[in-house]
Amino acid sequence: MKNYNNLKINPFIISKTLIVFSVFLFGIIITSNAQIGWGIKGGLNYNSNGSLINESENIIVNPDSNAGYHFGVFVTTKGKIYIRPELVFTHTKSKYEANGLNSDFKMDKIDAPILVGLKIIGPLNIFIGPSFQYIINTDLEDIDLADVDKDFTVGGIVGVGVQVGKLGVDLRYERGFSSNEAEFIGIGDSGRIDTRPKQLIVSVSYKF
Repeated sequence: MKNYNNLKINPFIISKTLIVFSVFLFGIIITSNAQIGWGIKGGLNYNSNGSLINESENIIVNPDSNAGYHFGVFVTTKGKIYIRPELVFTHTKSKYEANGLNSDFKMDKIDAPILVGLKIIGPLNIFIGPSFQYIINTDLEDIDLADVDKDFTVGGIVGVGVQVGKLGVDLRYERGFSSNEAEFIGIGDSGRIDTRPKQLIVSVSYKF
C-alpha cells in the first residue's frame, strides 16, 4: 500500500494552477450567456511589505508604507450575490529606513482576484475572495536583490464598495497568506526581505 503521509504538496504548482484557473474563469464568464457586466478600474495602493532582516547587523527593519498604483479590467455577474474576477497590474513601494539603511523596495505584479460579493442595500456592497499573484519584478534600491522564492503567490481580499450607475468606488484590504522572501547583498550588508504585501487599496471603476 502507498504511504500517503509522506506526500508533499508543491505550493508553486498550487499557486500556478489557481492563477490559470482564475484566468480561465474570467474567460468563461465573458463568453458565456450569463448576465454580466465588464469594465475598467484603477487607483492607489497604500502598501507595506514584510520585514527586512539584516543578518550582517543582526537587526530587523519594518517598512514604512508608501503609495503605489494599479489598473486593470474586470467582469461581474449580475444579481444580489455576484462573482467578480479581475486582472490587474499593480506597482507597490515600501521604504526601509534604520541604522544607516535607507532603501525603497519596489514590486510589480499581476493580480487575479476572484471576488464573491453581496449587495446589501442600495448602492452598497461587500466582497471577499482570494487573490492570485504573479510577481514580475522586484527591486531594492542600491542593493543587489535576488529573485523571490516564489513567482506565484496567494493572498486574501476583503472590502466594501459603492456602485452608482456605471461608476463604482471600493476600499479593500489585501494580505499575503505566506512569506515570500528574497535575499540581498549590499555594501557590508546581507540578509533577506519578505515581499509579502499588506495593503489598503482604493479603486475607481467604470462599467460598460
